[in-house]
Amino acid sequence: MLLTISTTVRPATDLGFLLHKHPDRVQEFGQSYGTARVFYPEASEERCTAALMLDVDPVRLVRSRGRSTPDYALGQYVNDRPYAASSLLAGALADVFRTARTGRCVSRPELAAGPIPLEITLPALPCRGGPELAHRLFEPLGWEVEARAVPLDEGFPEWGDSRYVRLSLCGEVRLADALNQLYVLLPVLDDAKHYWIASDEVDKLVRAGESWLAAHPERGLITRRYLGRRWALTRTAFARLAELGDDVEEELEPPVEEETAAFGAPEDPDAGPAEAPPGGTAPSGGTAPPDGTAPPGEDAVEDAVSEGTAVPAQGGPVDDGNVPEVGGRRPLNVLRREAVLAVLGELGARTVIDLGCGTGQLVGALLADPSFTRIAGADVSSQALAVAARKLRLDRMPDRQRARLELFQGALTYTDDRFSGYDAAVLMEVVEHVDPPRLAALERVVFGAARPGHVIVTTPNAEYNVRYEFLTGMRHPDHRFEWTRAEFAAWAERVCAEYRCTVAFRPVGDDDPEVGPPTQLAVFTLGGTE
Repeated sequence: MLLTISTTVRPATDLGFLLHKHPDRVQEFGQSYGTARVFYPEASEERCTAALMLDVDPVRLVRSRGRSTPDYALGQYVNDRPYAASSLLAGALADVFRTARTGRCVSRPELAAGPIPLEITLPALPCRGGPELAHRLFEPLGWEVEARAVPLDEGFPEWGDSRYVRLSLCGEVRLADALNQLYVLLPVLDDAKHYWIASDEVDKLVRAGESWLAAHPERGLITRRYLGRRWALTRTAFARLAELGDDVEEELEPPVEEETAAFGAPEDPDAGPAEAPPGGTAPSGGTAPPDGTAPPGEDAVEDAVSEGTAVPAQGGPVDDGNVPEVGGRRPLNVLRREAVLAVLGELGARTVIDLGCGTGQLVGALLADPSFTRIAGADVSSQALAVAARKLRLDRMPDRQRARLELFQGALTYTDDRFSGYDAAVLMEVVEHVDPPRLAALERVVFGAARPGHVIVTTPNAEYNVRYEFLTGMRHPDHRFEWTRAEFAAWAERVCAEYRCTVAFRPVGDDDPEVGPPTQLAVFTLGGTE
């Protein structure tokens, strides 16, 4: 199977620095099921192409199957796995380009940090859903998509199309994002994996999809397929995505019709691997090495510390972000936003700035209430602001409503006159993403320079983490810290002493008698500009 990545950025040979693979050499990487090779068919200053070719050994692939996997005789050896892009290629991509996926490049840091013109080609890609599904998954990510169905036999057009497509993607995308998107979406399009799907797959999905999955309109389908429709893992993944802040919308769309018709009800999370059809791997579990772990190509790429998952313990409150209400319990990200809106109403605030607005969930809720006459959203990420503008339909917004809104890029650790002049400022799930040595700068900017009438701060309650089953670290890999209730109170009191204000605390979510609420909220009253 073959994957090519081309760029026309000048000089185009800088692609070698970004991929950490020299254009003048052919490099080989052993996999548990074959050999991956990286080479450059073309390398000039005008255009450079890197190719990843995976040579799968069917015998080695069969020998890596778990002992409990059904034996279908020739079906183990005669299938499309060596020839069509799938989770095998995704695993090899993750192994070979592990550093490139993190976006690190000491030699060309600015080039690695921003979008570059890319063209990606996959000659044969299994796509259960046809070319239309490829468009649905890649176009929202900024790609121009060409997906052509491969006929079963060109000599007999009446036989129709196969389930394979030739895929070409063109666009200006950050290379690390492109690699992570392919890592997730290749097995999603194939709707199968060659290894057993365990709980660590949630960590892989959240890390690979951190910058794009939460805002993707097909995130429900992507998450279900990537996790093999294991409902327990899917529910965990939505909880983790919801913990990113307000970047996840309130409702999880139900499974699309083509999925429910083909596969029926969600799989029992305690069930074993699905039975493999003759001539293929298991649709959601697939093969596994004898020790039951994923192949080296999959596990070796996980450079970050494993985060664990965030499913509430039995009987605990549900913090499932995108999952619909269950038994009257509501997602935590919805409760957070409602709590902030309620406080703003009680304060009588009419002008509000959302500092660290992300993709604009709170901004949208503020716009829906005409009592807020002036609204601003600021974020350090231009990508998040672009998503916010799209989701808010900024280009089609009525002039009267558009006049109430301002979106702009800004860092909360640097004084900015645009932060000033508001009745209230909101820092919703923001402070925990700031390095502790930089917190003083944020305090000086918000409480000292901008100095709105009120500041509303929400942040996770670290004590509540014990209520999340499988969670072994902080709730999100970008969190620099998570405070206990005592630590949050101590920080707030220090801010009040330094900037002459008062503070009151409120719980958000079910207030557990032992560990407190999942989210803690503080309302600072500053009294306006001095």
